[in-house]
Amino acid sequence: MTGKTAGRSLGTVGIAVLVAAGLGYPILIVTGRVLSEADAAVFLTFWGLVFGVGSTLAPVEQELSRLAAVADVAGKRVGGTAVRTVAVAAAAVGVFGLLVLVPPVSERLFGEYSVIALVALASGLAFAVQFGTRGLLIGFHEAKSFGGLVVTEAAVRIVLLGLFLLLGLNGVVPLAVAVAAGSFAFLPFGLRARKHLDVAGDAEPWGVVARRILVLMLSAGLTASVLTGYPAIVKLFATTQGELEALGGLVLALSVARVPLLLLSPVQAMAVPTVVRLSQDEEGHGKLRALLVKGSAGAFGLAAVGAALGWLIGPWVVQLLFGAKFDVPGWVVAGLVWSSVLLGAVMLLAAVLVARTEGGKVLVLWAVVAALSVLVLAFAPGDLVLRAVLGLVAAPTAGAVVAMAFVLRPGVRAETSTG
Repeated sequence: MTGKTAGRSLGTVGIAVLVAAGLGYPILIVTGRVLSEADAAVFLTFWGLVFGVGSTLAPVEQELSRLAAVADVAGKRVGGTAVRTVAVAAAAVGVFGLLVLVPPVSERLFGEYSVIALVALASGLAFAVQFGTRGLLIGFHEAKSFGGLVVTEAAVRIVLLGLFLLLGLNGVVPLAVAVAAGSFAFLPFGLRARKHLDVAGDAEPWGVVARRILVLMLSAGLTASVLTGYPAIVKLFATTQGELEALGGLVLALSVARVPLLLLSPVQAMAVPTVVRLSQDEEGHGKLRALLVKGSAGAFGLAAVGAALGWLIGPWVVQLLFGAKFDVPGWVVAGLVWSSVLLGAVMLLAAVLVARTEGGKVLVLWAVVAALSVLVLAFAPGDLVLRAVLGLVAAPTAGAVVAMAFVLRPGVRAETSTG
């Protein structure tokens, strides 16, 4: 891939991510407007579960993009390892989904709407195939199809949401179905991805494939704990009704702040084959290292600017979107913005480690981030909201430092064979 082609691909994917982000916000805004506070809490739990599973499956996209890039460099199609990767991931999601379906669990999570546990299971299984499809497309630098799939996923949700609202179906279950439907957006793109797949080709042993993808999924599960699952973790530390009420604005603002990160997976997937290709020679490796240094420094600068803006105008934006009943202090929004920017940087640096098949380091990185966020919640001074924000700030900051130490080690390159 030439620099000009890479630039066009990055532009295509970037535009797709921005469009998808724009289409994603209305769902959260509508939720805050049409549902009661109790029903909104149930829906946000479903939202967090679905996109938490999606975050856990992001390594499928990255791993298939790596396999595709390696095959593309060699002038071949991807072999059976890709199919086995998706199958193992789908099986893991299926087991988790069945656990959520157990009545005591589904009723604890969703109350009277426990039926949406089944919707979440269907969404998770479809997500496994969808991420595999996206990985194949971007690995063979089919940026237009990849971008089309990203936008289609978000568009399906917003179109169904509008249809349900027109029909007067504005409850938790219809909203959940609208969200889950986006997971099936891969269907129109399946044939295009299939042409890059040699199902009968060489495949690594099931055990090797399972160990690699499950370690990466475990890492991504830790990612999800600070990406979409953090509100649920914070609630575990609430001991009074007053603390739960105080968390309302924080949880809603955090859900909004995390939407762009939910859509960062396409950029991660694009980063993996880019790292593979740049690692083919010394010149490319040098360019990659310089890019990582500049990007890491830029992330801290962007986080600082974003935090300042969040402090100044964040409370006004939250009330504009969700109403005056949500009063979120400026310092809280500043912490959320700082956290989201640096968490995005950590996710991209982790993609470099995926390209190098350093799954163990990915696991260590996200273990540090997840553990630190919980430790701050448990032991930092101050009220629960303060501890929650401190956890949001400290964990990705430390994670960024650890990630930079891992990826900037001299002499390390991406894996250039499928094993």
